[in-house]
Amino acid sequence: MADPVADVAARTPRRATPADDRPRPRGPQATGPWAVAAATTAVLLLLSGRYGYHRDELYFLLCGQHLDWGYVDQGPLVPALARLTDTIAPGSLVALRTPSALIGGAAVLLVAAIAREFGAGRGAQTYAAFLAATAGIVLAGGHLLSTTSVDLLVWLAAALGTVRMLRTGDSRWALGVGLALGVGMLNKLLPALLAVGLLAGLLIAGPRPLLRDRWVLAAAAVFLLLAAPTVAWQAAHGFPQLSVAASIAGGDSSYSGRLDALVLQVVIISPFTVPIWVAGLVTLLRRPAWRAYRAVGWAWLVVVAIVLLAGGKGYYDAPLLLVLTAAGAIVTAGWAARGRVLPRRALLTVGAVLTAVSSAVLLLPVLPADRLPGFVVAANYDAGETIGWPAFADSLATVHRGLPADQRQRAVILTANYGEAGAVARYGPARDLPPAYSGHNSMAAFGRPPETADVVLAVGFTRPDRLRSWFSEVTLAGRVDQRVEVDNDENGGPIWVCRGLRRPWAAIWDTEVRHRG
Repeated sequence: MADPVADVAARTPRRATPADDRPRPRGPQATGPWAVAAATTAVLLLLSGRYGYHRDELYFLLCGQHLDWGYVDQGPLVPALARLTDTIAPGSLVALRTPSALIGGAAVLLVAAIAREFGAGRGAQTYAAFLAATAGIVLAGGHLLSTTSVDLLVWLAAALGTVRMLRTGDSRWALGVGLALGVGMLNKLLPALLAVGLLAGLLIAGPRPLLRDRWVLAAAAVFLLLAAPTVAWQAAHGFPQLSVAASIAGGDSSYSGRLDALVLQVVIISPFTVPIWVAGLVTLLRRPAWRAYRAVGWAWLVVVAIVLLAGGKGYYDAPLLLVLTAAGAIVTAGWAARGRVLPRRALLTVGAVLTAVSSAVLLLPVLPADRLPGFVVAANYDAGETIGWPAFADSLATVHRGLPADQRQRAVILTANYGEAGAVARYGPARDLPPAYSGHNSMAAFGRPPETADVVLAVGFTRPDRLRSWFSEVTLAGRVDQRVEVDNDENGGPIWVCRGLRRPWAAIWDTEVRHRG
């Protein structure tokens, strides 16, 4: 006769035995993080309509008009979000950025939840939530609709599932990790980097039996199934995201290069938080009581090493820095509760205030756009790329109106980057501007100018050399005037009028005009 107890045991998911001394959640989840998360989302929503579209947001709107399973530089998720929000509320910045504002609040809750899994009490959970709410990656990612915003949510959700699995020994949590990473692959290929980091962490620090656990293997299958459409699209098109990554490694992008990547490790959360996440890393790697979570610390080390060696952008690993911050918040709370308590807590309070103020000024549109200090744009390149797009279109319209009537009829606009093309698509119709084309990233696949277009307004090309290889006549006709003193990639740039196409567009579009980065 079959033993019913043995039968139940055979059907029970395999669990690694938790170490008796590992940190565990202390009591119920704190309510403080919910208040911090709600405040974060509220602030992001209140400020979401200030300044204007970011260059990337204008691009996402164009990609949303050409929905596909993949693009040169991303997956379909954010363009689909852009199309959805713009369909619900056409032309609304608040609607476009609402998903990111909600993600910002969710990120705060996830960091607090990770801290609780590490053993944080209510005070440490709330402190971890505050550190996340003032982190650069949360505020910058929460203000703009971007692939970075989605990556932040995906990585933190996967990290929470991993930490829960390591704490409880219940390998079924791996399914949640695989689900999060698989959905994330519809955004970018970066979740594969996190998967590599987590697997390497388990291989280095254990528990290694998880690497052959049936639930972990099932999670890998879920990940591969969800990633299949995007990976198949990339494979069919020669993995263009890898060529974009190569351009980034060569410094052909903002926040790229190994030196920038190192600097971002210090500032992407906040300089004040560096000692806290370093303490979290040391605790994960060195304290015996935290041995169960050691793979998480190693995962960050592996990921940041890959980013630095490959020349990737320094914010790729930022979500894992928030995981280290969650661990560090526990250590810091313990430090503040012993010894000379008042001076220690006063130090943390002053640091918290300075972090909140500096993060708001540098990362959120709290200052007037027409009086934005240069140091803000120097510290936050993206702020400059949200200012002046209507005036950019006005500058093009002025040059276009100056053309002879017969040339206006067949003129088109050629832009050096996708944001400029997106600005023409958004603001051009009201100014009677012709359509804009660009060879930048996926814009090149959205169509080239008609062969009859032999009069071109070219913008974003700082020097005429390249244009002269395509046209017999290239004349400086004006400059972009965004009517504010802001140092971005467009303000003051030349506007060229090009005539006499030397070769057909079909002959030069894919080989010379198309570019990535």
